[in-house]
Amino acid sequence: MSTTQKYRFEVEVSTHFLEEQSDPEGGPFVFAYTIDIRNIGEGTAQLLRRHWVITDAMNNVQEVRGDGVIGEQPVLRPGETFQYTSGCPLPTSVGTMKGEYTFVTEDGDTFEVAIPEFLLSVPHALH
Repeated sequence: MSTTQKYRFEVEVSTHFLEEQSDPEGGPFVFAYTIDIRNIGEGTAQLLRRHWVITDAMNNVQEVRGDGVIGEQPVLRPGETFQYTSGCPLPTSVGTMKGEYTFVTEDGDTFEVAIPEFLLSVPHALH
């Protein structure tokens, strides 16, 4: 069986504008995002690292790399889901995030799982 069939993950994201932590007059605008990482493959793997590409409405790009997520490096067995919530301040009312997670297999091989680009937006900011 190929590695791509054995190790398969789905990443789903939901976002929420945190008005109470934001300054609508001039920023920052603070967003929460909740991520579900679901192991839909047949192999167990551990999330080692994250890499984020964060872009604001002025096309300023910030890259963030680090170990694990929210201080954890979860092991996901087939059928398991790991969910976490984190936050992102932006200087603008609209922006995007995307990236990838690096996983390690039980055999010590590493592979990347894409985090699809998602929108961070103050409600009605795009109208």
